[in-house]
Amino acid sequence: MRIYEEDKKIIIAEGNKRLIIEAWGPDSVRVRQSAEPKMDENDWALSEVMPQVEVDITSEEIDVTDPWYKGEEYKKYHQTATEYKLVNGKLTVKISHEGWLSFYNQKGELLTEEYWRNRNRLNRYCVPLRVDARELKPVVGGTDYELYARFEAFDDEKIYGMGQYQEKSLDKKGSILELCHRNSQASVPFYISSRGYGFFWNNPAVGTVAFGKNKTEWHVRSTKKLDYFITAGDTPAELLEHYSLATGRTPMMPEYGLGYWQCKLRYRTQDELLAVAREHKRRGLPLDAIVIDFFHWTLQGDFKFEPLDWPDPDAMVKELRELGIEPVVSVWPTIDDRSENFWEMADKGYLVNADRGNGLHMTWMGNTVFYDATNPGAQKFVWERCKENYYKKGIRCFWLDEAEPEYGPYDFDNYRYFAGPALQCTNTYPVGYAKGFYDGLKAEGETEILSLVRCAWAGSQKYGVLTWSGDIYSSFRSMREQLQAGLNMGLAGIPWWTSDIGGFLGGNIADKDFQELLVRWFAWGAFCPVFRMHGERSPWHEREEEFRNGVRQITSGQDNEVWSFGEENYEILTKYLFIRERLKPYIRECMKEASNTGAPVMRPLFYDFPADDICWSIEDAYMFGPDLLVAPVMTKGATERSIYLPAGATWTDANTKKVYEGGQLVVVPAPLDIIPVMIRDGKEFEIY
Repeated sequence: MRIYEEDKKIIIAEGNKRLIIEAWGPDSVRVRQSAEPKMDENDWALSEVMPQVEVDITSEEIDVTDPWYKGEEYKKYHQTATEYKLVNGKLTVKISHEGWLSFYNQKGELLTEEYWRNRNRLNRYCVPLRVDARELKPVVGGTDYELYARFEAFDDEKIYGMGQYQEKSLDKKGSILELCHRNSQASVPFYISSRGYGFFWNNPAVGTVAFGKNKTEWHVRSTKKLDYFITAGDTPAELLEHYSLATGRTPMMPEYGLGYWQCKLRYRTQDELLAVAREHKRRGLPLDAIVIDFFHWTLQGDFKFEPLDWPDPDAMVKELRELGIEPVVSVWPTIDDRSENFWEMADKGYLVNADRGNGLHMTWMGNTVFYDATNPGAQKFVWERCKENYYKKGIRCFWLDEAEPEYGPYDFDNYRYFAGPALQCTNTYPVGYAKGFYDGLKAEGETEILSLVRCAWAGSQKYGVLTWSGDIYSSFRSMREQLQAGLNMGLAGIPWWTSDIGGFLGGNIADKDFQELLVRWFAWGAFCPVFRMHGERSPWHEREEEFRNGVRQITSGQDNEVWSFGEENYEILTKYLFIRERLKPYIRECMKEASNTGAPVMRPLFYDFPADDICWSIEDAYMFGPDLLVAPVMTKGATERSIYLPAGATWTDANTKKVYEGGQLVVVPAPLDIIPVMIRDGKEFEIY
């Protein structure tokens, strides 16, 4: 094994293996290893041009003589070796003479280090387990590798980020996470550690990560290389700023994104949708966007309005714009085998291939195949169809559904993309899906681009994605899970996030328990990055016709407008519509911060108060921007809420106007019409 410096990089070479350690922006490094002479050239999410930084690389000769040798034997067998150190601002990487890595901050404090259990680490102890920190194990008969990367575990460490998982815990320490996407699951493998570093696993392969008590272990079944990014900083905000610089920052949120979005499963006709929009305006209620959901089309993959139900989209869009409402249209990546585009896309290689079976990926409402969003040609083809049939009619905001994509079943080893086998790269699918529409809209001169998507990976944010948390259940448990999901998405670099208010699956609008859930969720939604109503709302309407021209038709759920849940609830819901309106100037500033620095709009308390140790353990409240602490009511029948107020600030209850000193737990009233909101340091807000 040789360790040497080359072009301000540290190289570890052993046979055909190469490990490269190099500065990657301020206070950060990128680590790559290949088991082949030529490094795989995919940069994946680390594709931004990074600023040049000053790097200091030094080496030191150390004594590595076995301590068992004494006297003359010591002189006879005396050995030395070289250790290297790379310093980039606040991050120092130490490379031992045996090639293992450890990472320190500018104070000399250990942040993390690789897990080795097979060598004589500086003669401190010998471990015969033969467990390496890095393993690229060839897959027999192929050109790919199974990869393991292991790091030491620390008892005091808390881990946040990693994207969106449907579970209860904000802190991911002790969790095993699947590195792949599913409906309501988005793997975005960047985390912030309470020890003062951020770590990004720059690998879109299917796998798992285990944040265990004994070690942290990353594992993927099929890949070409090891690739990760690590950054140091004094605050979580600094870590997010470094990471978003490396993977890209979100653009500025369009103005219509700041207000209220109306959505349901589903407005079946143009007249039905316009009636709801007109009624909102007749009642004097704010409404900024309205969504035309799925199966408004002729066939999946045609990307066009069904003319019987949507006879004049141009006039519809014109009227909505005159009302000050942005129309949003659902697009699915599924191509029906009867679609007018199917055979052309198949001939051009624009569809995802299956290695076995009949080649169909989904059979719900038709026999369909996903288009290959990793293929630039396929991206352009789909955009051109949507441009012709939607954009030219005035549609500029798209709902990119099924963005995981939602294979049935999720047999990733069966699918193959333009970018490679799905096992190696499927997690980039939602990035390419969003990029195709972003590039298309930008080419048409659009400067305010937003796409509502059901999944994201690292780098998605720079293509204007608003991620929502998928087809979740209507329950208080699900609501609690969405809070940690939204916070962890923001910490993983995806600042535009929303959930289906009230949940998607279930939710009978006549049920009193559901109405209570909806009201609590709606109030919380007013303090989320995007405020959007949606849900299937059981029971579904009966089908008026099963098939039309041989195409199966889908029906709709119950009404889902603010006036659909009873007069008392209507009064509460409309109150929060106007609260959101009054918050728009503040939210606009939060969105500017997200675009400029990568700061999440909603974030855990420790983001703004990292010096308060208690804040690192609070999982049921959050900061909405820098000045508002929000404590959603997520328990059935609750009438009050206990809230921890971070130290170092004073807090005013927006409802009671009572002022509290930080650093204490308080109990505040929380009747059905109130979501507790605490205002920081006497800032001026008109909420209640």
